[in-house]
Amino acid sequence: MSKPVTIYDIAKMVNASTATVSRVLSNSTYPVSAEMSKKIKAVAKELNYTPNMLGKQLKTNNSMTIGVIIPSISNPFYADVVLGIEEIARKNGYHVLLCNSHQNPELEAEYLQTLLEKQVKGLIVSSISKNKDFLDSYLEKGLCVISIDQYIDNPDVYQIGFDYRKGAYLACKYLIEQGHTNIAYVTAILDRPSRLGLFHGYHDALRESGIEPLDLWILEAEEGLENTYSSAFEFNIGKQLAHRLMKLDKRPTAIMTCNDLTAFGVISELKEQGIDVPGQISVVGFDNIEFSQMSNPALTTVDLPKYEMGKFSCNMLMDILVGKTIDVKEIVLQPKLIIRQSVMQN
Repeated sequence: MSKPVTIYDIAKMVNASTATVSRVLSNSTYPVSAEMSKKIKAVAKELNYTPNMLGKQLKTNNSMTIGVIIPSISNPFYADVVLGIEEIARKNGYHVLLCNSHQNPELEAEYLQTLLEKQVKGLIVSSISKNKDFLDSYLEKGLCVISIDQYIDNPDVYQIGFDYRKGAYLACKYLIEQGHTNIAYVTAILDRPSRLGLFHGYHDALRESGIEPLDLWILEAEEGLENTYSSAFEFNIGKQLAHRLMKLDKRPTAIMTCNDLTAFGVISELKEQGIDVPGQISVVGFDNIEFSQMSNPALTTVDLPKYEMGKFSCNMLMDILVGKTIDVKEIVLQPKLIIRQSVMQN
């Protein structure tokens, strides 16, 4: 590959100093003759010159880049969030550096350090780390942080989340209204605010209806399943936990899940065992990813405004970066139950 054209190459061809070339190509107000300016621009175009934006940012300390850290782009939930972020960033002339932590707290911390070294102007993060103290030093250095999806207990962090507890409550309440009292819950490890919120919402609906949750119907994934680069780990969690449920002497008539991908795994396992969904067991997901309406049966689930979360978070970041006063530091977006065919209706 040929070396990229530099201002030194252009300066040599037009017989001018590199400072003069730089002034012309950066649209500086420093006076340069019209003839020389025209000549420099023509040579730059002829040689297909591309400015070294990284070098420019290092000199001016004016990066037009924001960082985004998410647990996994393989989950369509986060893909939708990122699309919303990118739309707003692009409209404001910013680029997005996207990092996947792959459910690994150590990798999340490494990416955070890398983004700071690249002088990003701000950070949007869905943090899966239990220890949020590592953020403190970056906040002290002036980094603006917007937390999405997962709550970070720090007064300097702006928060945009969902009412997960309410969402799970709506789903469980719907199952009860359809005549179910034997409702199981399968989940990834209960180590994050979002997952704990779902779990509590499930409990709220049962107890409000006078139903005591059975411990043997509440199944949690094993440690280590999430620290993987496989895009199917949540699907596999659903299959494994459904397999365990079906070994019980007393089976539930309905199964709630922590997300749609896990629900797909549950349905797959039930079908492999010859169990009809929803004829024999009803299944409810969470997130309302696009695939949920394409599955067979189409999945009853809880919709979260994912794309809107991305837009909200980036709009908030853009406002902060231009010095606007943000009166509200926490926004909680509301869930909505989406009724399809995976639940047997009365």
